[in-house]
Amino acid sequence: MKIIVLGKNGQLGQCLTQQLSLLEVESLTTPFTSQLFAKSDCDLSNFHQVREMFLSHQPNVVINAAAYTAVDTAEGDVETADLINHKAVAHLAQLCQEFDSVLIHVSTDYVFDGRGNTPYFEHAPTAPQGAYGRTKLLGEQAITASQCKHIMIRTAWIFSEHGSNFLKTMLRLGGERAQISVVDDQLGSPTYAQDLARAIIGTLPHIASGTCPWGMYHYAGDSVVSWFEFAQHIFATAKSLGLKTPDKLLAIPTSEYPTPAPRPAYSALSSKLFTQSFAIEASDWRSGINQTLGKLTQ
Repeated sequence: MKIIVLGKNGQLGQCLTQQLSLLEVESLTTPFTSQLFAKSDCDLSNFHQVREMFLSHQPNVVINAAAYTAVDTAEGDVETADLINHKAVAHLAQLCQEFDSVLIHVSTDYVFDGRGNTPYFEHAPTAPQGAYGRTKLLGEQAITASQCKHIMIRTAWIFSEHGSNFLKTMLRLGGERAQISVVDDQLGSPTYAQDLARAIIGTLPHIASGTCPWGMYHYAGDSVVSWFEFAQHIFATAKSLGLKTPDKLLAIPTSEYPTPAPRPAYSALSSKLFTQSFAIEASDWRSGINQTLGKLTQ
């Protein structure tokens, strides 16, 4: 099985890189090799370059961990966001159909309007509120229209020891400030990126055996919290490790922290279908916090 990972330098891409390298040594039931690409290696917006990648490597599986994820910047840069999250994804899906490759694509909770009050299932109505969510939804729709064999995985609130994320921002601010304010009226399901990477890799044996149920899935944290509660857990763990934490953590409404792009008030995702289909449990984000801080303090 030949696997290509797009976006190897991103947060999820780095987790996939680590875990695939371990598996190549330990081996899956089906032997495989992987090729990892950053934007400098293969720019998704360069359609000719992407086709050449397919011609050169003839992949069985393409994992797309690349995306335009700057939620606020996307509001003023819709053309670029649409190129990466929609048009490039459509082209990728068309190539997967042409070369009979499987596409594993990562999407987002931002395709929902946030007006729900229970974790979203895969076929809940979509209604993105910002440019990022709209372009990601168009990418999803293009994959479905291509009729390529695919697994789409919506996820949310990703954090890890890699890249830029909420946890690392909290640690930085906690070391600089005595008081931090965090919104408490946006609810979601934090997801440890290493768990998501393991979940993606966990689909490979099903693909190899020809028993994979194609389609849309959600994979995210196993419980629902606000950003404020997420920050509380981060700082409690950080304090137990002797790290500097703020003296005071204040809960504020979204109205006191305006952003260019609207955020869904509720965007928790149910991982039930993914667990049923692949026997992989939802992300234990509390354990993920412990693991992340452990790695960052080594």
